[in-house]
Amino acid sequence: MEGHLTDGVVEVGPNGRERYYDSRGYGRPRGEGVALSRVEAAHLLHRGDLDAVDGRGIAAFLVDNADIVVPFLVYKDLRDRGFYLSPAREGWVETPEGAAFVVHPRGEGPWDGTVEHRVRVRTERGTVALEDVGDVVLAVVDEESELTYLRTDTPEIAGSSPTGIDASAGGALLEDRVLCWNPPSALHGRGFYGQPMDREDGALQLSLLEAAHLAEEGVLDVDGGVEAIEARGRDVEGERFDRRLLAYRTLRERGVVPKTGFKFGADFRTYADVDGVESLGHSELLVRVLPADAVASPRDIALDVRLAHGVRKRMVFALVGDGTVRWRSVERLTP
Repeated sequence: MEGHLTDGVVEVGPNGRERYYDSRGYGRPRGEGVALSRVEAAHLLHRGDLDAVDGRGIAAFLVDNADIVVPFLVYKDLRDRGFYLSPAREGWVETPEGAAFVVHPRGEGPWDGTVEHRVRVRTERGTVALEDVGDVVLAVVDEESELTYLRTDTPEIAGSSPTGIDASAGGALLEDRVLCWNPPSALHGRGFYGQPMDREDGALQLSLLEAAHLAEEGVLDVDGGVEAIEARGRDVEGERFDRRLLAYRTLRERGVVPKTGFKFGADFRTYADVDGVESLGHSELLVRVLPADAVASPRDIALDVRLAHGVRKRMVFALVGDGTVRWRSVERLTP
């Protein structure tokens, strides 16, 4: 059978519906025929199930429609894995803006109205607006045409760790940290604030983030108050400090304990259920704090995800803007 490209879709006449849509979930019915997306038509040409499109075979068709080559590689891979897909076209299927396909659950097709994944396609040299991801799968095609799938989500960040400490302490602001000489034991032992200087005395070293939060909570007394600590933080790392402080406070308010993630190349590692330092488990998340309009390369995202997976954690991006924090998580997916 031969198709004809008209208004961005490939139309196949009589028997097209039965042969392509009813039996294998390609396209959308048009009477006895079927309308195929260009990617679907390319896949059928590649399989030899469609003879030509306006006289062109697969090679000539891809040359004339070079913009579909990367989506075609993703479509082919998912079809080879046994999935039916619906291209994102108006009136065909609802998808987030920028999505290329809906993947239906195994054994189901476009006639079932079900969704397993919504897929955005990117090349490794492309960009990803982090605020726009969540509840989609990023299908990344690298320079050797290998595929990596990254599942994104908008997670609910919450824990059961203490949200307040019934104690008070004094501290001294020293360069880029605060030192408390005789803090209450609950500050570190129960709240997991700071790092003891050593085991022999009670001196506790607090980061500027920890100190600013404790000062605002009325637990820590420092000359100049929270304003002095925040000013020092801005001197040390500019506007990045305010973003990280808002993310830090939000995590604490949600019962999650953030600690430095420097060893992992992140802003924080987090603990959702801290009963005390003596019974501390492994951290669950790595958090990178970014502006709300942050744009990342798939390569950088994949690097973060691979690192988090390697240390048995989940990668989360905290996107800060307009006084709020939006959360996005990313992890590897094998469809």
